[in-house]
Parts: sequence; structure tokens; C-alpha cells
Amino acid sequence: MVQSLWETSKAAALSAGLDELVYRSNLIGTDRRVCNYGGGNTSSKTVVKDFRGRDVEVMYVKGSGSDLATMKAGNFTGLRMDDIRPLFERGEMSDEDMVAYLANCMIDAKHPRASIETLLHAFLPFKHVDHTHPDAIISLACADNGRHLAEEIFGNRFVWVPYVRPGFTLSKMIAEGVLANPNAELVIMEKHGLVTWGETSEACYEQTIRIISEAEAFIEARVSEAKLFGGARCEALPADARRAIAAEVMPIVRGAVSDAKKMILSFDDAEDVLSFVNGKDSAALSQVGAACPDHLVHTKVVPLFIDWTPNAEDAAGLKEKLSAGIAAYKEQYAQYFERNKLEGDVMFEAAPRVILIPGIGMINTGKSWAISQVSGALYHRAIAVMRGATALGNFVSLSENESYNVEYWPLELYKLSLAPAEAEFSRKVAFITGGAGGIGSETARRLVSEGAHVVLADLNLEGAQKVAGEINEKYGENRAIAVKMDVTSEEQVAAAYAETAIAYGGVDIIVNNAGLATSSPFDQTSLKEWNLNMNVLGTGYFLVAREAFKVMKTQGIGGNMVFIGSKNSVYAGKNATAYSAAKALEAHLARCIAAEGGEFGIRVNTILPDAILQGSAIWNGSWRNERAAAYGIEPDQLEEYYRKRTTLLVNIYPRDIAEGIAFFASSKADKTTGCMLTIDGGVPAAFTR
Repeated sequence: MVQSLWETSKAAALSAGLDELVYRSNLIGTDRRVCNYGGGNTSSKTVVKDFRGRDVEVMYVKGSGSDLATMKAGNFTGLRMDDIRPLFERGEMSDEDMVAYLANCMIDAKHPRASIETLLHAFLPFKHVDHTHPDAIISLACADNGRHLAEEIFGNRFVWVPYVRPGFTLSKMIAEGVLANPNAELVIMEKHGLVTWGETSEACYEQTIRIISEAEAFIEARVSEAKLFGGARCEALPADARRAIAAEVMPIVRGAVSDAKKMILSFDDAEDVLSFVNGKDSAALSQVGAACPDHLVHTKVVPLFIDWTPNAEDAAGLKEKLSAGIAAYKEQYAQYFERNKLEGDVMFEAAPRVILIPGIGMINTGKSWAISQVSGALYHRAIAVMRGATALGNFVSLSENESYNVEYWPLELYKLSLAPAEAEFSRKVAFITGGAGGIGSETARRLVSEGAHVVLADLNLEGAQKVAGEINEKYGENRAIAVKMDVTSEEQVAAAYAETAIAYGGVDIIVNNAGLATSSPFDQTSLKEWNLNMNVLGTGYFLVAREAFKVMKTQGIGGNMVFIGSKNSVYAGKNATAYSAAKALEAHLARCIAAEGGEFGIRVNTILPDAILQGSAIWNGSWRNERAAAYGIEPDQLEEYYRKRTTLLVNIYPRDIAEGIAFFASSKADKTTGCMLTIDGGVPAAFTR
């Protein structure tokens, strides 16, 4: 049940007006049962001084493209009420005319474009107005008998407005309905949402919560858990089994939904999702349509529901059904587009955004992990609405044509245009071994800065988690994850890729970087030392690359591997036989994989660095002392020794190697594979030939 989150002491410390509106809006958005991500809007009417010092009545309303939970003062638009009020006398107004008119009413041209539903707030004669999408209210609004049930709950205190797309006409209908009913305390918009109001910001918020609570209590009294969604058709698999199967199928799904552009996936097996996907009626219910117009841009009209029975069918059968189901969905979406398109419309990607699998859960897709989460969050809301609507009657939705018109509505598409431009590594997943070290961490930051999602694999889990935490703090939740992995363990490498598949759906880039180094004269090189180098630098690189190759082939959308070799890959280093031989193995292994990977669009290239001392665990150990001894110098003289032996007289840093990796992983190197790039400041002995 929703509850009031208003804190009187906190609100009292705010200045009246815009600051209080921000506080109220954030409270509303915090509980997604009250308002969808990116949806809803709030307003407050107040008096401000204009640029000439005159008192002007202004309405602050949520700007287009922001989210109530996180928006700040700068996300609101201030409009002069004297300019807006005369619009109420008009008979009609197109969307284009309304947007142009409101732009001239703004008190500051730097404010964002006003919400699509600005006039809804302006036409109501109240100081504070909330428009929300509560699960309980939309359950009524999407029930075939919803208006009758609303009368049972609210008596004559509500106004019911038949479905009309947001804009001038809907705004005027709402205001006229409220003005005609002196008892009105709320408006229910059919298949859409709730409008409430108050004379103070607190009163408005508390009214919103109170009305929702009344509807919730009414619905919950009628819910039978045993009969939800027609009763259970099957049981969910155990959590470990669900995740194991999801990890196995998600690369297949990722490849199938990534047409012109790659998609990032996320997996969700929350309790409400499992309850829905396991229901007898859920397959049919899921195809009725969207629970709310706001959902359409992120979830499409319907999800893909897979007809699969856990325990009776195996994972191989699920893979086949997923491939066939996604192909059929895309064909049906293209037909839907052709049936409804208007001149100038350009079809979105045809693949599903929401995929429901009985016994397993839900897979969501998006151009980033965060956007896939939006699709998932909105489908949680759809499940809640269907739960309520079917407990009350039958769930109903918009017509196909109206769904299309909302999905491709220019005012909704404008919101999408506000998103930041995509970068070189947007929509790509990079798996970096040795992610806690200097080169690994610097590479992660470099790739994430241009849109990538990264997996930091390292034996030093704490170090990898620290780097991931710093990245997420700067770039947003779950842009990086850390996994503990020993590159010499076949089981741990496979488990790390499974975790990557669960986190993001698959992998596009691997950076084979984990390493160590030892030094000793050849005749003093022990078998243990030899095997250590071969196991980590040879077998480790092989296992990491082999498992990535499997995932990339399964996805069928190409891939990219960058091996971190060494100057010693082509140069016989003194007193470093085991290390140099293993590094030569890496370079040739990369070329071998490149030869086989071409037909699958998998590129493999190698960076040959030298003497990367900064941030390196290798150089902080015995290797520094051993190399210094080999050159007959003191350990603290190594940096200068290495600088002076380069033709450019420079030291090489992790960021230099990260730039080389970024180049090989980027579109700039699309036609390059089996190549070695030396980044060592110019050591003549290591010039390739």
C-alpha cells in the first residue's frame, strides 16, 4: 500500500514555490506505484517578479523529458498565466499550435519545453495540481467496468474522462468536468491516469496519496492470490536454475534483437514477474495491449511471450522458441507499422523490448542497461495494473491504431530526442581481465567514457569492485560490474561470462590483459616458473578468448578481442625466457584466432607495450628488482632507464595503452585484424619486421 512520505520538518525548511514543488515531485516519483518513470507531471501557481520588477502570476510545470523522481528546479518551466488563460475559450488547438503558443508564454527561454499536459494544469483553478499514473487507479481505468467501480469507491467525488490523447482537447474536457461538479476531488482519465489538486503543496500531495489508498483498499479486498492471472500454469524453477538458463539463452536473445544496432539486456525474476509469467491466462493477457500510453515508447504495444514449459522442456527447446519467437515478433511489428504508418514515419527497431518466459522471468532490452531497466520497470507496472484490472473485471487497452499513434506521436518522440547522443562504444559490452590493475582500470574508464558497459574481471575482487564503484559513481548505476576470476580456471572463466550474460546479455569486446612476470637466467629458470608464465599468459589468454569466441559466435553480431602482449612478444628479453616465450605465444594465439574469427566478424589484434610501471601490481613486486638487476641498476632508476632507451625519450603510461585498445576496439579499426601495434616509445630492438 502506498504511504505518505511527506516530512513536515523537511518541507518547512524549503522556500515556498518552486523548491516545495521539487520536493513534492520527487516524493511522487520515488514510489513507482504512484507514477511511471518519465511520466506524470506536477505544477504550482505562484507570483514572481518579472524582469521589470512587476508581480506576475506564473505556473511552474514539469518540463518535457524529465523524471519526477530526480528532477530539480531547472527541469521545470515557468509560464505566464495571463497568457495561458485565454486559451480556455478556444474550441480547438492542434499540438503544433499549442507547443508554439506555450513557447511564447515562458518566462525564461532557457527553461525546457513545457509538458505535453501543461494546459491540464493551467485550466484547473487550483494552486497545486498532480497528474500521476497510480497502479490502483489505472487498474480501474483499464477495467471494462472501471467507471461503475469508481462510483462504488468515490461516489460523486470523481470526474471520469473518456480516453483522449493528451493535449488541448483533453485538458479542456478535464477542466469542464471539474467545474461542472462542485464535489469533485479527483479526475480519472480512462486508460491513462489520475489528476488531483490542493491549495497547498502538502495538501495536494496528501490528496494524491489518499485517493490512491482508497482505490488500493477496494482492489485488494477483491484480489484472490490463488486465482491471479487464471491461476498457476507452472511453477518457477529454483533461482540458480533460472539464472543458469537465462545466462545460456541471453546471448542468443541479444543477437536476435540486435539488428541495425546492438542492444543491452537485463534479466528480472522478481516475485511479481514470476507470478505473471506462470499464469494460465498471462499469455493472452500480455497481448491485450499497453496498460498506459506512457509505456508504449519503452515497452512497445505488447511483449513477446514464449510458450515454453519449465521442467517439461529443456534449454535447447527454449533457445529454438526464443529465436523463432523474436523473428516472428519482428515480422509482426513491421506489419503493424505498415498498417498504421503516416507519411514521414520511420520505423523503430522491430525487436521486442520485453520478453516473458514461464518459469524463468523477464528479459528486457534497450540501448543501455539503464534503458532496459526502464522497460522492465514499466512492465512491472503493467503487471500490477493487469493484476488489479482482472481482479475487478476484464483488462482492456487502447486500439491498435491509437497505440501506434501514441508510440509514434511527435510530442513523445521529442522526449527521446533529448537523450544524449550515442558515442563510439554505446551499446557495447567490454570484458577486461586484470581489471583492477593500471592498464585494466584505465581501459575501463576510457571505454566507459564513450558509452561502453564494462566487466572488470580480476583475482583481486576488492580492487575491481573499487574501480567499478568509481565508474558507476561517475557514469551511472551498473555501467561497470566486478567479477572474481582466475584466468587459469576453465570453470571460473565460464562462470564470469555467464555473469556477464546475466548482467548485460553478452559481450562485444574482450581485453586479454591479466598478467604477471618473472625474471631469471635461462639455466636458472625452474619448471615451476615456466609453468606459471605459460599457465597465466598462455592458457589464461586461451581460455578467456575461447569462451568469448563461443559467446560472440552465439550472438552472431561480431566481436572484438584485444590482447595485451609485450615488447617481449617480438624481442628476446634478457633473463626473461619464460615471460618472453609466453608473450610470443599470446601474439601468435591472437593471429590464429583472427584467422578463424573473420567469417564471424570477430577481429583480434594485439598491443605490444613496454615498461608500464604506473599502477601495475607486477612492477610493485619482485619483477622490478629482477629487471633492475638484469640491467645492473637500482630499482628506483628503472623509470629513467626505460625512458632513455626509447627513441622518443618518453615513459609509457596505462592511459597510452588504453588509447591503443580503444582504437583497435573502435569502428576506426573495423577492417583491421591479426595486427600488432607497438606502444613502447620506440625501442629499436623491438621494431617489428
